[in-house]
Amino acid sequence: MIRLHKMHNTTAGRIFDVFNFILLGILGLATVVPFLYIIGGSFATESELATRPFFIIPENFTTAAYQYIFSTDSVVRSLGVSVFVTVVGTLISLILTLTFAYPLSRKEMMGRNVVLNLILFSMLFSGGMIPTYLLVKGLGLLDSLWALILPLAINPFYVIIVKTFFQELPQELEDASKMDGCSEIQTFWRVMLPLSKPVIATFTLFYAVFYWNDFFQALLYITDTTKWPIQLLLQQLVMVANVGIGDISEATLYEPPEESIKLAVIVIATVPILLFYPFLQKHFAKGVMLGSVKG
Repeated sequence: MIRLHKMHNTTAGRIFDVFNFILLGILGLATVVPFLYIIGGSFATESELATRPFFIIPENFTTAAYQYIFSTDSVVRSLGVSVFVTVVGTLISLILTLTFAYPLSRKEMMGRNVVLNLILFSMLFSGGMIPTYLLVKGLGLLDSLWALILPLAINPFYVIIVKTFFQELPQELEDASKMDGCSEIQTFWRVMLPLSKPVIATFTLFYAVFYWNDFFQALLYITDTTKWPIQLLLQQLVMVANVGIGDISEATLYEPPEESIKLAVIVIATVPILLFYPFLQKHFAKGVMLGSVKG
């Protein structure tokens, strides 16, 4: 630690720090500036988008794109569907992942290797789209919001990572809890879960982003437009912007601003999940390093 501090006090260390800050600053601007353009462009007129190649603050501020998108309650209803699927799906996925990974982290578990091999097999091979569709149909989940949650409720790769996390926790903690008279469930609930905040925060974000951004499941299993999530509705809005979908056409009596609609769609689909991140940031930085260092 002292040696590292001395290196930063040398001329070469200071040059490296300056170069590092400049490089990271450029990379940060490269990710932030395009999104600022998208936000500004969503409030711009069609003529300004056509004549100005790049801007952050529009000259003529207009909310026409958002007025078109929110012209009826279709978008609000789809946002509600997406919020339900994201919240319930993330909760179910976390419960299944944690309760599945913890027993697998115990080496004394009978049949542990067989289950791990099946998990690895499922990561390499899948039944395919058509068999999955037939399974969902056979379970009576078509046109149900559960079709957007249950088929993808658990990610085998995440199970492996969480299992590794539980294995790296000190064995003495489990031994001490058993000496205090805790059962396996009590050990998991009172000892392991409180120590798992980084992994819970990390995979809460991963699962939430996945459920929020997914539209393909709805495209396959949902035909009722009132049950479309926001991603599928906005995709259709972009594809048929001047026609309208569902009851959107009932309130749209003018030619929509096509280019600014595409930018407004990105803002609507991205901002809610971005607002979710600060609540998990405290544990996320540690959680993304799971399994990177051993010993």
